[in-house]
Amino acid sequence: MDQAPGSPDTPQAGSGLPGCYRHPDRETGVSCVRCERPICPDCMVEASVGFQCPDCARGGSGTWRAPAASAPRTLAGGLHTADPKLVTKILLGINAALWIAVLATGDGLVGRLDMLGLAFDPGTAEVVGVADGEWYRLLTGAFLHEEPVHIAFNMLGLWWLGAPLEAALGRVRYLALYLLSALGGSALSYLLAAQNQPSLGASGAIFGLLGATAVLMRRMNQDMRPVLVLLALNLVFTFTWADIAWQAHIGGLVVGAAVAYGMVHAPPGRRALVQRLTCVAVLLAILAVVWVRTLQLTG
Repeated sequence: MDQAPGSPDTPQAGSGLPGCYRHPDRETGVSCVRCERPICPDCMVEASVGFQCPDCARGGSGTWRAPAASAPRTLAGGLHTADPKLVTKILLGINAALWIAVLATGDGLVGRLDMLGLAFDPGTAEVVGVADGEWYRLLTGAFLHEEPVHIAFNMLGLWWLGAPLEAALGRVRYLALYLLSALGGSALSYLLAAQNQPSLGASGAIFGLLGATAVLMRRMNQDMRPVLVLLALNLVFTFTWADIAWQAHIGGLVVGAAVAYGMVHAPPGRRALVQRLTCVAVLLAILAVVWVRTLQLTG
């Protein structure tokens, strides 16, 4: 089958890397974030996230273009916005507001919203927790903090990791990534931690953002060493510091990496479908874990 010159699928000889669509003799591992054609250093036009080809940077005067590329899109297909950090700011605000509420009300709010598998309410002697049908705890617990150091580290991580990811993925995809990572961390805690062990904090979601950052940097052929060092340090802290719910960290990390992989590697022609199916599959896996654990505790 004939292929159009400059198509991303044009075969090239050599190391196996594609050739630049304008300079086929120059192999490159970088692609335009809008149309995904391979581009060499001389053709790279720096964008807010990654690089664009000269045609996309000029507004699309080239002969080959990806479908629905009339509006600027992020690497994952999201729309560029005037404030690419809006969702991150809202998440920061929600976490901060609940922390202030906890300070004002004491442990009562924590006891009603933290991630708890199954326990007895000391006031009524009734069974409470996720296994008793309070599934909302899987999400609300991921927005609760008690200690200033705890929320400070998590919110720094949310800002440093979340803002670039929101710009790269777009608001809706980024929010889905964050919430699924939070649920994934809670689900693994529910499955593996002691049934009466409370758990709270955004650490599962933050580890999800860390896993997603690694996937995104690999997709953009960027230097992986900084994010791998950061990941290694966080894993060391996870398994060496006391009173850390390692299950939430690992659950969030795995879910975040899986969701991000589906988002940034989805083929342009079926991008939205693949991304939605990825999120639905991950959500179903989380629900399956919660269902299995609930049967263990109540069966």
